[in-house]
Amino acid sequence: MTGDALHHAHENLAAALDDLAATARNATDTELLSVLTMCEGLTRRIDLLATTAVAALDAQGAFLTRGYRSTTRALSDLLGWDHRHAHRHTVVADAVHTRTTLDGTPLPARLPATAASFTAGDIALRHVEVIARVLATPAASRLAPPAWSAAEQQLAADASRLDPTALQTLGTALIALLDQDGAEPDDDSPPPVNELRLTRHRGGAGGSLTGRFEDPALYDAIAAVIDAKAKPLTADDHRTAPQRQAEALADVCGYVLDHDDDLPDTGGRRPHISVIIRLDDLERRARAAMLDFGGTITPAALRALACDAGVVPVVMNGAGQPLDVGREKRTVPDGLRRAVTARDGGCAHPGCDRPPSWCEVHHIQHWSRQGATEIDNLVMLCKAHHRQIHHTGWTVRIRDGLPEFLPPRWIDPQQTPRRLPPALLIA
Repeated sequence: MTGDALHHAHENLAAALDDLAATARNATDTELLSVLTMCEGLTRRIDLLATTAVAALDAQGAFLTRGYRSTTRALSDLLGWDHRHAHRHTVVADAVHTRTTLDGTPLPARLPATAASFTAGDIALRHVEVIARVLATPAASRLAPPAWSAAEQQLAADASRLDPTALQTLGTALIALLDQDGAEPDDDSPPPVNELRLTRHRGGAGGSLTGRFEDPALYDAIAAVIDAKAKPLTADDHRTAPQRQAEALADVCGYVLDHDDDLPDTGGRRPHISVIIRLDDLERRARAAMLDFGGTITPAALRALACDAGVVPVVMNGAGQPLDVGREKRTVPDGLRRAVTARDGGCAHPGCDRPPSWCEVHHIQHWSRQGATEIDNLVMLCKAHHRQIHHTGWTVRIRDGLPEFLPPRWIDPQQTPRRLPPALLIA
């Protein structure tokens, strides 16, 4: 193709795209859906053309003669692509286009079935990248040539009906199934690294957890528990996935503290709060509190924790010297807790199915505001909904002997009361 012919083809393509754009401006929604389909088809054809050019330039050594150490680096520099996008084109060009040996002998594409689907426009660039990556793994390299070829054909066929993420999952499972013997045992392989670091925030509340689990069984156990407890509790649960996962981990740890009698004495009990309080503020209850590991907490968090916890008051004088350290006293006695459990049957928030063993007892009128520790001022809540009550616009009240919840106005402008059906409360 001469330079003039190339320029003419480019002008025709640009004019066609301009016509398509002009038509789309006044298109119906059905026609716009067709435009999207057309754009995807055009993108696949352009990607085919681009990777064909990359493969030819690579075979000719054009990038090397221009001083580039790799095709990926050349594409990044010449076209302004990021490394990942450039690498994707390099991988696909190497996988689906014909090659030649040093003496000029033509060779078929490395992934012939995938190449046929890509050329026909049945699959996209990302599909090809996934197939190439799956078939380049150590597990795939252990397959016999017939099994490897069959896997490539299977993945090329499945790619036309799956998105790249699903194709990656299927491909990994397929290779694992075919590679039943696995790698040769390596007695000298290093043990997996499993570590977890807890770092308390300096001068503030809380801390950070960073971990690394190379042992798949340990990681799977942690992930399985968090996944099971991190699902949205109700349709009004607007926490992000990271927030739900973080609170799920804390909830699981809290459950163990509450129920595992085999833990050491320093941990096997409900949270203990050391309440630091000035003597002249004693009548107004706690103004600040410290946890053994978590640092100082806000008044709202203190109220939530103290709803159903062991509290150890530490009275200080004006010079900061302790005057008295009281004995632990449980805020909600066990007998009263059983009565609340019998009434609520678990978390009383509508739509929540957490059982009593995963719940705490909340003072509707806060203890810091002289709220009584009696059944008409108590409600059972899971830890997530307990935090929600203390930190958001949700409120709860007892009406006709049963708990009733009022959502904030940003959820329901009318703030229509909500409660569990009576049958669920009785159960």
